[in-house]
Amino acid sequence: MTLTVAVVTVAAGMQPAGACTGITLRAKDGSRIVARSIEWGGSNLDSRYVVVPRGYAQQSYTPGGKDGMTFTSRYGYVGMSVEQPEFVVEGLNEVGLSAGLFYFPNCGRYEEFDAAEKETSLADFQLVPWILGSCKTVEEVKEAVRRVRIVSVDPRASTVHWRFIDVSGRQIVLEIIDGTPVFYENELGVLTNAPGFEWQQTNLNNYVNLFPGTAPEQQLGNVRLASFGAGSGFLGIPGDVTPPSRFVRAAFYQATAPQKATALETVFQGFQLLNSFDIPVGIEFPAGQVPVDVPSATQWTSVTDITNGAIYYRTMYNSTIRSIDLRKIDFSQVEYRALPLDEIKRQPVVSIDIE
Repeated sequence: MTLTVAVVTVAAGMQPAGACTGITLRAKDGSRIVARSIEWGGSNLDSRYVVVPRGYAQQSYTPGGKDGMTFTSRYGYVGMSVEQPEFVVEGLNEVGLSAGLFYFPNCGRYEEFDAAEKETSLADFQLVPWILGSCKTVEEVKEAVRRVRIVSVDPRASTVHWRFIDVSGRQIVLEIIDGTPVFYENELGVLTNAPGFEWQQTNLNNYVNLFPGTAPEQQLGNVRLASFGAGSGFLGIPGDVTPPSRFVRAAFYQATAPQKATALETVFQGFQLLNSFDIPVGIEFPAGQVPVDVPSATQWTSVTDITNGAIYYRTMYNSTIRSIDLRKIDFSQVEYRALPLDEIKRQPVVSIDIE
């Protein structure tokens, strides 16, 4: 697959779904956990996990080819890529900075590419790997972004936006509006896609009536009204898969989740919460027009333990949770690698023998 085809396939072709959902959790022991899903029903994204050592050099793509900004990793990191190993869309570095790319269709606008500025031009899909290799804190992220020109490799491609979280728990969202980087403090810890982050937060006020638990009985004239079952306090929460609706659900599910004692319990909780955001591939397309045979539009879900330096993931092919412990990697010695998330694209089944 050529670069242009890959970028347009991932960024423009993903526009109908654009269904990334991100949440943030904290364990009672203080561990900070971030989780996210990534969706597209148009094709297999050929996702891989990428291990990048310190001192690894890369060059950014531009509309003219692979002739943009060069950068070398100060910090080692582990990431998850789509379509091309360079396109890391989620990752964690060895000093505890987490970074993720989320689709942002029909919103924002990058700077126009200027060939005279190509040495400081960085493709949007390569911002995550550059930041992971360069920065330790979100404040460093803000300073770094102001030194580069973030550009699209192909004008047909969708824009994206990003979230960054450091070990302190501070989280920011980056959106590029009319060519200018705009940062938002994300105290809520939720992110989906379009519209913009500020709009999404404002929209939460439309659901001020929601509360956890069961609505109390009430009398309507001479008629008694009572809930049919538990959870009626959330009656009216949007159930569709559009980004605004997912933002609302993620915010309420996250806020009402019981706090777990340990990091690992909270990691499992992150997967359980995001189970509610898995998207069946058939709902994204008109009846009979699903373009590819994939098990789910939700291609993978990852949960990152920022505090303890580990990434966990499961995929549409295999719901078994796998993990990569960054503390066990010597980033001064490890070799660069990019390997498929699934060596075998089939869900394992454990047989229970009855005698």
